[in-house]
Order: sequence, then C-alpha cells, then structure tokens
Amino acid sequence: MAQETPPATPGETAVYTHGHHASVLRSHTWRTAANSAAYLLGELKPHMRILDISCGPGTISADLAALVPEGGVTAVDRAPAIVERARALAAERGLTNMAFAVADVHALDFPDDTFHVVHAHQVLQHVGDPVRALREMCRVTKPGGIVAVRDSDYGAFTWFPESPELEGWLELYHRVARANGGEPDAGRRLKSWALEAGCTDITASASTWCFATEEERAWWGGLWADRTVASSYADLAVEGGHATAAELATIADAWRRWAARDDAWFMVPHGEILCRV
Repeated sequence: MAQETPPATPGETAVYTHGHHASVLRSHTWRTAANSAAYLLGELKPHMRILDISCGPGTISADLAALVPEGGVTAVDRAPAIVERARALAAERGLTNMAFAVADVHALDFPDDTFHVVHAHQVLQHVGDPVRALREMCRVTKPGGIVAVRDSDYGAFTWFPESPELEGWLELYHRVARANGGEPDAGRRLKSWALEAGCTDITASASTWCFATEEERAWWGGLWADRTVASSYADLAVEGGHATAAELATIADAWRRWAARDDAWFMVPHGEILCRV
C-alpha cells in the first residue's frame, strides 16, 4: 500500500503520510468550502481567479469555482490520479471554469502575479519546506491578492473519554509524520512561517471540526480505524520501525470503541491565515 504515496517531486523532500487509500479519501471528499474554508469565503468576488494547491479529489475546489462564476479555479495536486478525480468531479457538477494540473507547491509552473487568491487546505503540514511553499504562493498571487492557508494542529486535538490507546495513536502519528519530513502541529506555526516567508499583512484565526453525534463518531472513528491498519500511513509506520502491525490493530480497535460510546467527543482545531500580497 505504500505505493499510494507519490514519490517526492523536484523541490519536495517530504513524503505524503496519508496516501490516497479509500479511508483517506472518505475524509477528503467530505470537505467543502463551507466546512474547510469559511475564513476565506467573505473575501471572494465573482471575477477572481483562484489557485487551489493540493486539491485532492476537488470538493473544495469545485465549491470555490461555483463562487467565482466570472473567474475560475485552477486545481493542482502532486498525484496525477487524484487530479483526474478532481477533473471528473468538475465535469459531474457541470463546472466549466476549472483547469487542472500536476504541480509541486515549492516550484509552481505559473508566472508571477497570476491569481487573485492562492488557497491551500491541510497542505503545509505535509511539505518539506513550508516557508518556501508560502513564498511561491505569494509569487504567483497578484498584488492586492490573498494567500489563504488552513492547517490542523495534531498536538491540540482533544477528545473524550480519555484513552491510553488514542494517546499512543497521537504520539505515533507525530513520529511517523515528522520522520516523513512533515510537521503535524502546523496550525500553530502558520503565522510564524508566513512572517519568515516575508508576508507583512497577515490575519490569523482559528476554527474547529467537532465530531460528537452517532453518525459523526462512526464516520471519524471508522475512517481512522481503517487508516491505521490499511493506508500508506500504516505501511510507513511499520516500515519505519515506529509500530508493529499488532500495535496498529490495537489502536484501530480503540478507535472503534471510542466511536461506539454515546458520550464520545472529538475536536480538531485548525490554524488559518489570510496573507494580503
């Protein structure tokens, strides 16, 4: 299953921890502009051209395209097969103002001052050089335009009830992600990285996802149970010597037990920045 993770492209030194297993795509296809980019939506105008970095299956990209009918969205990702999924979604929704490309955020193949908005959701936590990535995002943004970035912060995840196995999951995830060259606690670092990249007009904010209903718990706990034993993350954890298959199975069982509890609750906090170029 490790083959699900595309090799590093020129400029990228990190390995994408999650890969594109079905358990990962269940999460990615759930994301919308409303639940994942609300901090940006008030800035959009119908004529704007948007670059959506690491678009995944394209659900956020397509929502953004519908909000800029006189402009358009260029959706890019490092994984060619995922770009094709995004293209298929746009066709399914009848969106004609979208373009697609394979791209590395560290070396974007676009001229300076091309886009009104450059957007990246859950991206900087997975890249080898987030400061360089932000500089590239700013480079292709028009003067007066916006770079919009949102990333979760694993170290601030909070849940109930307490569980030693889920504490172990979080510690394991930090080790695996950092061994792959990423920074799972990216949310708290976004403003710092933007300042290092030379941004001066930065609006920082935060928002959360919360999973508490029976349906939400089953979805969130189930996808993490599956991801823990069946995704590229599972392969990388075992191959990197971070955990055994048996240990991963124990964590997956803990996720299912958590999801089955009526009083269970899970919060995913995100850092957000709007950088005006």
